[in-house]
Amino acid sequence: MFKNVAHWYEDSEWSLQVPRLEINKSEFVGIIGPNGAGKSTLLQIAAGVLRPKEGTVLFNGRNLSSTARRIIARTIGFLPQELTSSSDYSVEDVTRMGRYPYLKGLRGLSGEDEHAVARSLALTDLVDLRRRKLSQLSGGERKRAFLSSVLAQEPEIMLLDEPTGALDLHRQVQFFRLLRELADTRMGIVVVTHDLNLASLFSDRLVLLSGGHPVCDGSPAEVLRASILTKVYGRDIFVGVHPQVNKPIVLPDQSGGAA
Repeated sequence: MFKNVAHWYEDSEWSLQVPRLEINKSEFVGIIGPNGAGKSTLLQIAAGVLRPKEGTVLFNGRNLSSTARRIIARTIGFLPQELTSSSDYSVEDVTRMGRYPYLKGLRGLSGEDEHAVARSLALTDLVDLRRRKLSQLSGGERKRAFLSSVLAQEPEIMLLDEPTGALDLHRQVQFFRLLRELADTRMGIVVVTHDLNLASLFSDRLVLLSGGHPVCDGSPAEVLRASILTKVYGRDIFVGVHPQVNKPIVLPDQSGGAA
């Protein structure tokens, strides 16, 4: 839960201002908005990676600012937008790193840990690539490898920043379906994405940011309305309805006006 959270960067007039924001278990929340809206900053604060200048972030009643990193890693999984590694690990090694918050002393992974690793590799369709080095992977495969590591943490909530940026359309849909399934099994999912249509089809709730402020928070049908989106993205937007699932879809408006 965000309570009166504010953050800003030196030598910049921009600031993030979030009076209140709640993320619940079993909920799929999409964070949307134009570039510079504050989406990634909000996610980093929610993950405990960035400490806000003002306000409080609570998770399970704990203040993240005073919670040990190991405890945070057991409850919150974070997949940043930029993924790098100083070593050329295998996919399986990367996934195993997700179990480190549970290790005690110098002992290796337990049977339970290995089961979590195997499950994560299977969920991300990486079993056949588990021996492959990071340098031998495509951008999309590398992203799935790091997702596998986050899944191996078995967190209560997962925070993902543009997780499908390097994936083709098939993998994007597959990825969001996996996240939807995880939310349905009582894992909280928060995804920053520029893809308004994937956000609409799979999210329970959308939070629209603009200029560091929440503009609208509600169901896809409540947020993805032309009267709201044109104020944030401009007038070249058409909002229609998906013919199969009756959810809003957002397309370019070729007429130059809002529908």
